[in-house]
Amino acid sequence: MSNLGPASSETEPLLQHSITKATPEERRDVENVNSRSFTDDVPDNRRQLGLLSATSLIFNRVIGTGVFAAPSIILNSSGSVGMTFAMWILGALVSAAGTAVYVEFGTGLPRSGAEKTYMEYVFRRPAFLTTCVYAVYGLFIGWISAASVAFGEYALHALDYERTPTNGRIAAILCSTFCVVVHGVFLNFGLRLQNALGAFKLVVLVLVAGSGFLCLLGVPGFTVGEEYDQPNNYTWKTFWKGSNFGANAFVTGMYNVIWSYIGYSNANYALSEVRDPVRTIKLAAPLAMSFVAFVYVSVNVAYFAVVSKADMLNGGSIPAALFFRNLYGPATERALSVVISLSMLGNILSVLFTQGRVVQELGREGVLPYSSFFASNKPFNAPLPGLFTQYLISSLITALAPPGDAYLFIVNYCSYPLALFNLVISGGLLLLYTDAFKSYSWDPPFRAYKFAVVFFFLSNIFLIVVPMMPPSAGHGPYKHIPYYSHVVVALFVGFLGVVYWFIFFRWIPERNGYTLKQVTVIQDDGVPRNVFRRIPTGVERD
Repeated sequence: MSNLGPASSETEPLLQHSITKATPEERRDVENVNSRSFTDDVPDNRRQLGLLSATSLIFNRVIGTGVFAAPSIILNSSGSVGMTFAMWILGALVSAAGTAVYVEFGTGLPRSGAEKTYMEYVFRRPAFLTTCVYAVYGLFIGWISAASVAFGEYALHALDYERTPTNGRIAAILCSTFCVVVHGVFLNFGLRLQNALGAFKLVVLVLVAGSGFLCLLGVPGFTVGEEYDQPNNYTWKTFWKGSNFGANAFVTGMYNVIWSYIGYSNANYALSEVRDPVRTIKLAAPLAMSFVAFVYVSVNVAYFAVVSKADMLNGGSIPAALFFRNLYGPATERALSVVISLSMLGNILSVLFTQGRVVQELGREGVLPYSSFFASNKPFNAPLPGLFTQYLISSLITALAPPGDAYLFIVNYCSYPLALFNLVISGGLLLLYTDAFKSYSWDPPFRAYKFAVVFFFLSNIFLIVVPMMPPSAGHGPYKHIPYYSHVVVALFVGFLGVVYWFIFFRWIPERNGYTLKQVTVIQDDGVPRNVFRRIPTGVERD
């Protein structure tokens, strides 16, 4: 018989397992004792994402409403056009460092799961603790709720339909329903639609940037209407006029800029479905984030070429609306709502696609109740259970969250765990470079510069600490609840993951006299997943 003893060493990966085709009877006896590899044994016919789709996953995830609305928020913090551009460029450097960290992990551990997989690899003891903590976050955050509500608001405006809270929520849930059906039932069509929306978004933003440059050059037909405040943002004096060098203003501006670039890890969540994942992620992530940086900087150049600084700060509309009004007239406002709605639809599709696969990956790990259900690709060769779980939680949040503080709280609560995960994995990558972790033999095909990893690590400390700092008077995120509320709840959710792990992986096994061992089986679709086997304590294993 095979050895059924505990894992032999502290540095042996927990997730790598030998794999055999098992009958139902044999599945109770397969044990993981052979050499281990984090390369995922997913059949080639399941790998449907190429370079274009992987690039689109990232680009669609990053570009939502931020490019249309954030510039005025950044300007309000920075005080000047010049400082605004400095912040956007610094944000691009942070995102480049984050991209390098995820590409290194993605090439070294080319399987789905992203942070889940990377934290499990680095932090292997206590076994399954990181998996359980991540599972609670992954299941109950409701990743697409905020984007769905934003879609609903702009879609109603584009259709000239009354914008009430109820109508907005109905439109948001209908959008989410469409997305889960597309990705859960019509996989190939969903990918094509997702890619098309990414291309549409890029083309529109390039046209916006081009129009702004033509206006800046004084080309006839691209001039600001005489009835509007004329911009004068690109002389040396006006470019830096009003620069705010205060620490609080810098912190607030950079916080918004860094979050505007979040999404560079999106393809890592679905690497098990990417063809030639090592080569693809090395190309797709830098390519997508280069597009993002180009779009953000060039669109900001266009906005400030067409919209005066005073209008940008006091116009009462998002910068994109002011841009279209000044250049093409107020009648184009509804057309802008169509563009933003389609941008948000692409964003929702890309987030749902990847987060549904995170739930599937948790099911494949065996830590969820009814794991076989969540790990399945039946009946449409897509992770419908995982997609539906994300859809259900997000729809409940959309339907039940009251407007005002509660909804803004949900947006911040969804963002904060990302900074926690990024801090942990960048810190873990730094640990892999030390002599203490030499036994891991970490030697991925791509290596990030160490200073980039340190820079990314420090930027996430910044994102974690800033929400705990008391805001200046009148600038708090909420009106009726403490400014740190989302931090407390996010940390509490992580604590629930620790409690779940302790009860099901420590207390119950010890109380009932057994230990847990993972066993790998092959599903009917050829994809491996893990189940837990109870080993009576004290039973001699041979």
